[in-house]
Amino acid sequence: MKVRKWFMLLLMFVLCIPTMGISVQAAQTSSGISIYLDGQQIKSDVAPYIVPKANVTMVPMRVIGENLGAKVNWEPKSQTAMISKQDTLLSLTVNQKNALVNNNSVLLDASVQNKQGRIMVPLRFVSEQMGLEVKWEDKTRTIRLQSGNVATMTPQPPDVSSETGGMAPGTPIVTNGGLRGVWISTVYNLDWPSSGSYGNQAKQQQEYIQLLDELQAMGMNAVFVQVRPSGDALYPSTLTPWSRFLTGTPGKNPGYDPLAFMVEETHRRGMQFHAWFNPFRATTDAKTDQLPANHVIKQHPDWIVNANKKLYINPGVPAARQQIINEVMEVVQRYEIDGVHLDDYFYPSNVAFADDAAFKAYNSKKIVSKADWRRDNINQFVQQLNQSIKSVKPHVQFGISPFGVWRNSNVDPTGSDTKAGVTAYDHMFADVRTWIQQGWIDYVTPQIYWSLSFAPAQYDKLVTWWANEVQGTNVKLYIGHSPYKLGTAEAGWQSAQEIINQLNYNAMVPQVQGSIFFSAKDLRKNPLGLLPALSSYYNR
Repeated sequence: MKVRKWFMLLLMFVLCIPTMGISVQAAQTSSGISIYLDGQQIKSDVAPYIVPKANVTMVPMRVIGENLGAKVNWEPKSQTAMISKQDTLLSLTVNQKNALVNNNSVLLDASVQNKQGRIMVPLRFVSEQMGLEVKWEDKTRTIRLQSGNVATMTPQPPDVSSETGGMAPGTPIVTNGGLRGVWISTVYNLDWPSSGSYGNQAKQQQEYIQLLDELQAMGMNAVFVQVRPSGDALYPSTLTPWSRFLTGTPGKNPGYDPLAFMVEETHRRGMQFHAWFNPFRATTDAKTDQLPANHVIKQHPDWIVNANKKLYINPGVPAARQQIINEVMEVVQRYEIDGVHLDDYFYPSNVAFADDAAFKAYNSKKIVSKADWRRDNINQFVQQLNQSIKSVKPHVQFGISPFGVWRNSNVDPTGSDTKAGVTAYDHMFADVRTWIQQGWIDYVTPQIYWSLSFAPAQYDKLVTWWANEVQGTNVKLYIGHSPYKLGTAEAGWQSAQEIINQLNYNAMVPQVQGSIFFSAKDLRKNPLGLLPALSSYYNR
């Protein structure tokens, strides 16, 4: 069903066979063109036209957004059309001979055009990117579209029971496409903005522009920006206070909307913007004296648990979970983000968490084990957040980045061949397998922060395990990488080639559809000369 919807979405981008004076109209005439997708006729409200000499048919972009469900955005200042769906993002600018396809420059036969306020885009270009099969019947002046052979967009999962997916190590890489993302941490001012920019709008904006320029030069096409670092916000909110990482003072207005600025600047470059939320972290320490009155700790102290001198919002309280969902939805409704992203901050691992009272008060299912009850709390949260997002903006992707090991095989035979001291299921109470099988998330990004030679949690074994988990589902798999470990004493991180070897391994596992790197500051440091190797890999 999803494959069919995908091609319905791209219908108006069909490759048009060059003809003389052909147009498509809502009310077909004997001289018009009929268009069919898998036997069903499709009509256009405005007649396309053919660009002379180039023989490229143009179609109104508005049709795509209103009738076919594509995410379409027109930026008047830059005269740029942005068209996106899933992992494919197209950026076309008036009078420019090249377009961007997931940040890769591609030569055009005809550029996007602004005709009396109607934005017209070239069919041939988009259809070639999406692999839509087209048959032209000259006698009936009919274009028949078939959604049959689309392996480039929806590859069938192969047998990944072997560690290389049937390919021998060292096999030449066929493609290096897919999502290429970077986490941008705002907590502690790790990646952006700098503490030296507190209260300085111009400096903060320039820092973000410079950051994007550098990331794009590395070959990146997506950013995952932490917009809720600790019960606060990097945007004007009616539910949470301003983050102190903007001005140095909790609750202080920075004088502009950082999130609106970041989304605009990111999309201007043809890159995806995912809003990253820390769902249950209330503060980074136990200090509360400087928190504004509208912080969750002041508003609902009964929701707060002090675990190892850090304050958390108790996931066992239904009202607390709903409040976090409301806060996420405030962003979804107000901003044109491409995705909602959660990290692994659910229950803290390996520390005492005082939730006995909540276990007794909010256990209507009569779950016997507190561990199972905790997992059920997180399951409800994930399911309800997904439903909320999809009910408002179905095109917004919802993804989670869990700890890289779900369970060890010595505890659960279906777990990975690892000996991790912490696991997502047993210590963070994150039952990622259920989220995948139930389709509550659009993508999963396990944090596989170990090398190919780290025996207790070996990179390739974990990638293969996660590939098996998403096989047969509609959940995309991106891998979380750890360039911050380059140059450390841990096994395998003495050369930047480790990251390239990991990317090469990913390319041999068809379920892997991209990578996300932690974090921006570590890439910018060019550890062990990583950047030239990374740029060469992505731009070859």
